Amino acid sequence: MSLEWIMSACIGVGLAACCGFRVFVPLLIASVATKLGFVGTMAGFEWLSEWPALIGLSVATIFEIGSYYIPWLDNFLDTLATPASIMAGTLVSTSFFHIDTPVLQWGLGLILGGGSAGIVQAGTSLLRMGSTMTTGGIANPVVATGENIASFGLSLFTIFLPLIAIVIIGLVMLFIIGRLIARRKVWFTRPSKQGGNSISQIPRSSNGRM
Repeated sequence: MSLEWIMSACIGVGLAACCGFRVFVPLLIASVATKLGFVGTMAGFEWLSEWPALIGLSVATIFEIGSYYIPWLDNFLDTLATPASIMAGTLVSTSFFHIDTPVLQWGLGLILGGGSAGIVQAGTSLLRMGSTMTTGGIANPVVATGENIASFGLSLFTIFLPLIAIVIIGLVMLFIIGRLIARRKVWFTRPSKQGGNSISQIPRSSNGRM
């Protein structure tokens, strides 16, 4: 396994994870980077560096970023962004995997790229949900701004310093997974409204029978 293969895989997975913050930003960064010759994609994905893709991704990015600053629309977009981020993560990671077998190439793209995008998207959705519940959505623009910065910053970092970027993204994903597990434990260990042992509260007759 050559260093070039490892670097390309780190770029693919790193950009895929950034799709969890914003769906189109990492694709736009990848398009610009390939257009300028900083990185190269696998055969069959040359369209990513062509002008139609660059223009289309630019327009989609502008609309996506702006939509997250519209109250209540941001929470609705999260329901759409989850499957979209997985698809985008799968696509962008697959385009950088130097594997000759299409089934293995797309399989790894779905598992590594789509999976990492889905994890990050779950974390951002949970954060926005918490912001909506605690502040009524007032702090949601702050969350959206942080997501924009993370998406652009980590995407650029992934292009130029992929090995370091993949470590940072890995730590972010571990933190998100930890928070999701902790939240799941809270849901499953939440006491019932009746409290106590429900069996002991069943009324019995004077002779001790049910």
